[in-house]
Amino acid sequence: MSDYGLRIDFDGDMEAAELAITDALKEEGFGIITRIDIAATLKKKIDLERLPYVILGACNPRIAGEALEAEEELGLLLPCNVIVYRSRAGKTVISAINPENMLSIVDNTAMQAMADQVKVILQRALDTCHTSVNS
Repeated sequence: MSDYGLRIDFDGDMEAAELAITDALKEEGFGIITRIDIAATLKKKIDLERLPYVILGACNPRIAGEALEAEEELGLLLPCNVIVYRSRAGKTVISAINPENMLSIVDNTAMQAMADQVKVILQRALDTCHTSVNS
């Protein structure tokens, strides 16, 4: 596990994991505004085979609006990335950016409270995915 991510192993396939995290984020007020299929893109662009790997750009409009008011250049760090991938060990993984670490590079104390809030939300969404498959 990295310092910059929040992660769970998901007991299901890629499709189920992507649906689970999308639904969990929606319950938390986040929507998916971008979806990048890295495996398909690498195959198409450079004929590189890799295990399935999808990047989802998650955004909560209210929080994003407040953050941009406090820090105009923050758009460089938005949206919150969530990844769903198949690991080399054969596990399905869901991981989200750790906003506390990401926003630590911003020299604005107002960002810390937002980062704390978003971390709690993202962790809760991940926990929902983990709980839903283990129930």
